[in-house]
Amino acid sequence: MRQGHLRRALLTLASLAGFIGCGGDGAPTSPPGATGVAWAAVSAGFEHTCGLTTAGAAYCWGYNVYGQLGVGTTTGPESCPTANPDVTVYCSLAPAPVAGGIAFAAVSAGAEHSCGVTAAGAAYCWGYNYDGKLGDGTTTQRLTPVRVASDVRFATVGAGNTHSCGVTDAGVMYCWGFNGVGEVGDGTTTKHLTPVLAAGGLNFAAVGLSAAHNCGVTAAGAAYCWGSNSEGELGDGTTTQRLTPVLVASNVRFAALARGIANGHTCGVTAAGAAYCWGSNRTGQLGDGTTTQRLTPVPVASSVRFTAVSAGSFHTCGLTAAGAAYCWGGNGAGQLGDGTGTDSFVPVPSPAGRTPPSEQTSRHGPSHVRVTHNAHGGGPCIPERQHSSPLFA
Repeated sequence: MRQGHLRRALLTLASLAGFIGCGGDGAPTSPPGATGVAWAAVSAGFEHTCGLTTAGAAYCWGYNVYGQLGVGTTTGPESCPTANPDVTVYCSLAPAPVAGGIAFAAVSAGAEHSCGVTAAGAAYCWGYNYDGKLGDGTTTQRLTPVRVASDVRFATVGAGNTHSCGVTDAGVMYCWGFNGVGEVGDGTTTKHLTPVLAAGGLNFAAVGLSAAHNCGVTAAGAAYCWGSNSEGELGDGTTTQRLTPVLVASNVRFAALARGIANGHTCGVTAAGAAYCWGSNRTGQLGDGTTTQRLTPVPVASSVRFTAVSAGSFHTCGLTAAGAAYCWGGNGAGQLGDGTGTDSFVPVPSPAGRTPPSEQTSRHGPSHVRVTHNAHGGGPCIPERQHSSPLFA
C-alpha cells in the first residue's frame, strides 16, 4: 500500500450520492463559480466534491492530483494554496464539468476517485486506480470517465476509499477494487478489477461504504455488515473480520445505517426515529453516555427522534424532522457545533439556526431533551431522496 493510503482510508468521507443540495430556503443552490446551475445532487469525497445538475451534467471541484475531477488532466486547472509554500496542490476552486458529456443519474465522490451511473444503468468511474476501484479491468489511472466492465444495470454506485460498489434496482450488490479485509464481500480477500457479486443472496434497500467495511439494510429492516471488524463495527457481537455479509446482532428493524469513516463505528436509525450505534466509543461517539466499546447495537441516550444519522471519524450527528441537528462524541475541533470544545457522550444540539433545547442534563449521562424551535424555521436543510432505488448512505 503506497504512502499516505492508510491516512486516506481513515479519513474518507461517506458518499452522499442521491442527496439534494439545499440552501437556506430549501431550494437547490449553486456552488461558487457555477452561477445559474440547478443542482440535483452533491457528493462529498475526501478532498473533492462532485455534483449533478437537474439535466444530468456532472461537475467536480477540489483536489485533482489523481484525476478524480474527471476533467482530463491532473495539473489543474488551478493551483491551490497549502500550509507549505513549497508544495503545489493542483485543484479546481469552482465546479468544473466532467469530460465526456455523459448524462448521469447519480454521482459519488470517493477518496481519490469518482463514479457515476446513467439512467440506462451504465456505471463509469475516473481517477486513481491502483486498487482496481474504477472497475474497468485494469489498474490504470483514468483522467476522464471510463465504463465499468460489466453488463449489470446499476441503479446507483458508490465510490469508497479503495473500492467501489453498485446496486441494481432489485437491491443486488456488486463491488470491485481492493479487498484486503473482505470489503468486497465475495468471501475472499482477492482484489477484483471488475464487479463481483457480494455473497449471501441478499437484496438491500439501502447500502453504505466505509473505508474498510460496508453495511446494508434489507426491505424488512434487517442490517448486515462485512469487512473490517477490529472495533466491533460489524455489530455481530465479535471483533472477527467477515468476508461476507453477517447479520447485525439485534432485533431492531432499521430504516437506514451510517458507517463511521474511521475508527470503526456504525449507527442506524429506525422508522420511529430511534438511533442506535455500535463499535468504537473512545470519544463517546456511540452516544450511550459512556466510552465503552460495544459489539452490538446500543440505543443512543436521548429521547430525540431522528430522521437520519451520519457517522464521522470521532463523532456522530443526527437530524430531526423539524431540521434540528444534534451531535455527540469527540469535539476537539468543534465538530459538534455546540460552541464548545468539550466532548459529549450524549447528543447535544448544534444551535445554529435553531433555538437550543430548554432542558438538558449532564453531557456525560442520559439526556432527556425537550426540543423547542424558533419562530422563523431555518436551520439545517434535510436532504431529500430523489428516487426509490437502493441508495448509498
